[in-house]
Amino acid sequence: MLSHINSSNPLAHEVLAAVLQVRCATRPGVPTGGDDTVALRVLLWRRALDPHIGRWSLPGGRLRPDEDVETSIRRQLAEKVDVKTLSHVEQLGVFSAPARVPGPRVVATAFLGLMPSDLDPVVPEDTAWHDVDALPRTAFDHADIVLDARERLRAKLSYTNLGFALAPREFTISTLRDLYSAALGHSISATNLQRVLARRGVLVPTGHTASPGRTGGRPAALYRFAHHDLRVTDPFAVFRPPASPRGRSRTRGRTAKPVT
Repeated sequence: MLSHINSSNPLAHEVLAAVLQVRCATRPGVPTGGDDTVALRVLLWRRALDPHIGRWSLPGGRLRPDEDVETSIRRQLAEKVDVKTLSHVEQLGVFSAPARVPGPRVVATAFLGLMPSDLDPVVPEDTAWHDVDALPRTAFDHADIVLDARERLRAKLSYTNLGFALAPREFTISTLRDLYSAALGHSISATNLQRVLARRGVLVPTGHTASPGRTGGRPAALYRFAHHDLRVTDPFAVFRPPASPRGRSRTRGRTAKPVT
């Protein structure tokens, strides 16, 4: 016998997005000087209503009956935080704990969205970029979603070409190294990064050079990503942090082939 379903009280469904970008605290991109620290940051907006009024939250909202989840999140990013251009969007997961929000149950489908480092969207006054490793007080389970997005990005940077979604169209190897280091949360050798990505066929030299810096010297060569759609390039690779003084990686987790 089928159980009776109360159609007058349907389960609420919302969509949320963790939009990540490697940027300085006050401007996009990798700094060329000064004290502004480059870091992986997430776009949050401050709630104006209860519950959790005043806390920072991920942009999103309720799913309409006539739209799928990706259409919904793209619409809500454009309407609520004026973000209309993302270099990559993928579904992160479904968050369905019965008490994840106060009151009636709400299931959330969360997305990871990435923005290239040279893009600087004009966002509303109640919206700001926050360091993913130093989040402010957030609403509901949104901090967990941000951290899941961070770990998804870090994993895919190791075995796919997802760096294309963080980088500008053209870049120096030094700039790319800074982007990867900020996203991964540990330093990476520019020489090793170039060798690994070139071996995988990910990078293509443009034949151009960057403008000379203030210190002069030989202009650095510019590169671009060969493809701007997600591709698995080495399914068992992982970018590991520098070894500790005892010669062991400071990262714990599954066994994987180190990127060398």
